[in-house]
Amino acid sequence: MTYIGKSMGMVGVILFMAVALLGSDLCAGDVPEVPVKGMVTMVDLGADKCIPCKMMAPILKKMEARYKGKAAIVFVDVWKDKGPARRFGIRAIPTQIFFDKSGKEVYRHVGFMNEEGIVNQLKKMGVE
Repeated sequence: MTYIGKSMGMVGVILFMAVALLGSDLCAGDVPEVPVKGMVTMVDLGADKCIPCKMMAPILKKMEARYKGKAAIVFVDVWKDKGPARRFGIRAIPTQIFFDKSGKEVYRHVGFMNEEGIVNQLKKMGVE
């Protein structure tokens, strides 16, 4: 682990941890159905203990309140349930995936995504 941390830097460590989790035997948690049927959905796949994910938590709460009834904002902890990481082909966390009302993926972002970026993407998708 020391070798990986020194040679790859923080991004490499996060990527290593995300790949490692795909092979782990963590217990499945309660994961909401994603995408939400008939609603624009943003899913943030991360982990409660991941630093960039922690930085996004208050932004996601704000977005959830702001877009209530207009768009679904969902957080999935892929360290607690590896199924969604496999399903969506996650290689690094956090990863945000935006789905249109029909459930089609229209945009994917890897890494920390600020409030402005989320708002802009939702606007592009017709959510005000």
